[in-house]
Formats: sequence, structure tokens, C-alpha cells
Amino acid sequence: MTNTTNQVRVRFAPSPTGRLHIGGARTAIDNWAFARATGGTFILRIEDTDPERSTEENKQVILRAMRWLGLDWDEGPEVGGPFGPYTQMERTETYAAALEQLKASGNAYPCFCTKEEIDAKRAKAQDEEGGYSGYDGTCRNIDPEQAAARIAAGEPHVWRLAVPKDHGPIEFDDAVYGHMSFPAEVMDDLILVRSDGTPTYNFAVVCDDANMKITHVVRGDDHLSNTPRQILIYEALGYPVPTFAHLSMILGADGKKLSKRHGATSVEEYRDRGYLPEAVVNFLALLGWSLDGETTIIPPEVLCREFSLDRITKKDAIFDEAKLDWMNGVYIRELEAQRWYELSKTWLAKAVALGRCVPAGANVVPTPNPADPNAPAPEPIQVTDEALAEAAEFVEANPELFVKIFPQVRERLNRLDDVVDKIAFMFWGKNCRLDQKSFQKQLQKEGSRAVEVLEAVRNLMSDESLAWECDAVQDACKELCAQMEMKPRVFFGNVRVALCGNTVSPPLFELLELMDRATVVARIDGVLELLRS
Repeated sequence: MTNTTNQVRVRFAPSPTGRLHIGGARTAIDNWAFARATGGTFILRIEDTDPERSTEENKQVILRAMRWLGLDWDEGPEVGGPFGPYTQMERTETYAAALEQLKASGNAYPCFCTKEEIDAKRAKAQDEEGGYSGYDGTCRNIDPEQAAARIAAGEPHVWRLAVPKDHGPIEFDDAVYGHMSFPAEVMDDLILVRSDGTPTYNFAVVCDDANMKITHVVRGDDHLSNTPRQILIYEALGYPVPTFAHLSMILGADGKKLSKRHGATSVEEYRDRGYLPEAVVNFLALLGWSLDGETTIIPPEVLCREFSLDRITKKDAIFDEAKLDWMNGVYIRELEAQRWYELSKTWLAKAVALGRCVPAGANVVPTPNPADPNAPAPEPIQVTDEALAEAAEFVEANPELFVKIFPQVRERLNRLDDVVDKIAFMFWGKNCRLDQKSFQKQLQKEGSRAVEVLEAVRNLMSDESLAWECDAVQDACKELCAQMEMKPRVFFGNVRVALCGNTVSPPLFELLELMDRATVVARIDGVLELLRS
């Protein structure tokens, strides 16, 4: 069973019982990066020994998440390889063969104790002896012929590992935790095969890792307690023990184990919230590992070149979503406009659909003042599937428009979905969805001269002799501001609110150039009508 090539062989072995958890993704990334950095082999293996929860649908969810992250596997489902199959329930013959080997060597024995009997012994031990010390070995010394007769008679039984009574401490050198030692006497005779014939996790994983010639087992430290048990199985089978590397726990900002109460927990949820796969890989790789203690932006190609086990820390990692947002923003700003457009189509369609949802015939749609606790909650904007489909068609038909939009918004995007709020105003048409707070603090503020400013800007923009280009319109507005002897902050604040609905938006004139002149003028007319009334 020895790996004679000395080539690193690592595996990621998820259970198809749900989506790929972000913690599992970190484990997959570390295995993948280690294999790539060492010129080794990265194996994907599906551990589906839980028949009630393991489904083909969940398996496909995991494969999609892996592909989205860019974690290509060298052996596994849909790829194949020399040590397949790579799904546990298709490997039952290998577990049966390993069990026969243990029986022949006297390292496994049948146990006929019922669950009720074991539960009763556990309860008694807890009440009278101060705790449960594990299975007491009741069936270990049953005469082999008697045991065989009971099995032949159909009596239910499990198969247990006969842990050597004279076994010294179970020791190994963990690549993260260093030298580890566990007293063998606290290890009871663990179950290898259940009464229904299915292997337990510890037995199956040892068989699989040995048969697939895994050299390094890189996994979460929640498996650390399993390691001495698995080493006992390796020894009983005569298999070489791989190098273990246990990764620290991922905690939420509150210091507790990352869970749904902290927000999104699956890879697909982060994908659907507008994160880039390379940013997620970068962020997760740094949870418990570092390149040099300082560098934070580490693209996948650098990770695959520089990753090493000796840079993994034992300290629990904190999942800081604010840092992930910042990191994702860095990667977004490095995108080419065409790729951003391709990645952002879902959210671009939503922006278009939301923009078009201003009630028909309404020139201005004020929203309640969020600063007023007595103001009614704003009515949620409902986008129909039909409207979203039409918007998607518009996005597909106008790639040039959105490619031009990207340079104007890239500095304001931390996630791809941020673009919805940034550009929806461009698709309001003649209507304007005014933010009540901005309307009051800017356009209705004493001294803003809003009507005067907007009338002048309206006349300027409607003049066909003025080129409808960013620089030309902006320069003309600056000249107008100077002529009116106004502070630019007040002057342009009026224009921004009238056209964008609030005081915060991407570069105004760069985006106005991409809109229709007549539409922009009509929008100003609507705001003027509201102000005059």
C-alpha cells in the first residue's frame, strides 16, 4: 500500500447531505493549493454512507460549488482515475475485503450486545462510576465457534476493532499541532461495521485513504479526536499512516463557531450575493494560513505556487465579512469591463427592472423620510418575473452600454450586487424616485435656490447645440455655477438629487452621457413641477 512515487496525494471528502459549507470549502482550498504547490494530486471523494441524507442532488450542488470556486480535481467524480470509484457506496467491496483481513488476523470480532444493553451499561457507569469509559469488551472473548454459530443463526451483530491491550500511547506528528499523544487505554473497541453491514466513518475513511494512497490528510480539527482511532485501524490493517494536518476552527465575529446565525454559510450563498470566486478562495485561504504575515491579496495562481503546511496556524480563524467585502472589491476593480458585464448580468437585469418600476405617469415618486421614526415604511418595489425577463433581454442586447458603465461604478462596488442601487436611476425614464431625506435637505433647504438652478440647467441641457458629452455638459454646468455665484456643492447637489434621487451616486455627468438627453430634461421638468407646487 506504500506510495512509491513519494508524490503528494491529498483528498477532499465531503458528505452530500447539503450545500458545501464555507468551512468545508476552506478545507478543499487548502488541499487543492497544497497539491498544486507540490506538484501533487488533488482527489475529490464523495462520502455518502448516510443513506437518509445523501442524495445525488446534493452531490451535484457540491460539484457545482467546487467548479465555481475553480477547484479542479485530478481524480474523482466526472473525472475518474486509477483508484476509483470515488463514491463510498460504490466501494463496499473494498470495506468487506478489509473486514475479512481483520477477521483473519484476529483484529476484529463480532459484538452481539444490543443498543439497550449498551445504553444500560453507560447509564450505570455514569451513575456509579463517575462516567462512561466506553465499550467494556463483553463480546471480545466469545469462543469463535460459538460466535460463528450465532452469526449463522441470524443474530444481529456489529464488528468491532480489537484494540491491543498492550498498545502504548498512540502518537503522531501533526503538521499543524506538532507531536500528539493519546493514551491507548481510553480507546474502546470501536465499531467498524454496523449490524446492517455498512461501514462506520472511521473504518471507511481509513480504507479509502489507504486504497487511494493518500499521503496527507488535511482536514478540520474537529476530526482530531478521530485520528488516534484511525491510526489503530491503519496499524491493524498494516497500512502506512499518512501525515495529518488539522486546520483550526472558523469562528464568527462573536467568537463562536460559524453558523447560520452569523449569516450566509454555504458557498452558493456567497456566489448569489455577488462575490467573486477568486476573492472567496483568497479570503478562505487566509483563515488559518498566511503567506508572509502581511500580504492579503493572494490570487489563486500565487496561492497554488506558495501554499505550504508549515504556514498554517493553530489559532482559531475569525470570519470577518467586512474584510471579505473589501477583498472582493479589490478583485472587482481589477476585472476587465467585459468580464464584469458577463458576471453581473443577473444584477444588471435587476437594476434595469427596478428602474422601470416607477409607477406609470408619475413624474416624481417621493419616498418616506427614513430619519423620521413616524414616517410610514416605504412600499417595497415588486418586480415581476415578466419584468425581470424583459430587463434581462435588454441587458443581453446592450453589452456596450454596460461595458461603458463599469468604469464609472467600479470604485463603488464591493460586491457585484452593489450595482443595483448604483445605476437603477439610469432606467427611471422621465420619472424620478426621490429620496425624501435628500429632497428635503437639498432641494427644499433654504438658500439652495433649487428652482432657479434646475430651470437654468434644464435650459442648458435642452440646447441641442451643446454636445451631449460628459466633459461638454459638465464644463457648461461649471460655468453656469460660476455665473450664478453659487457654491459648487450646493449647485451640483441640486442637480444630482433631481436626476439621481439622492445626494449619493456614481460620477453624474459620465453616466448622463449614456442616457437620453430628452429623458434627462423631462426628469428635471418633473422635479421642477413638484418644487413649484
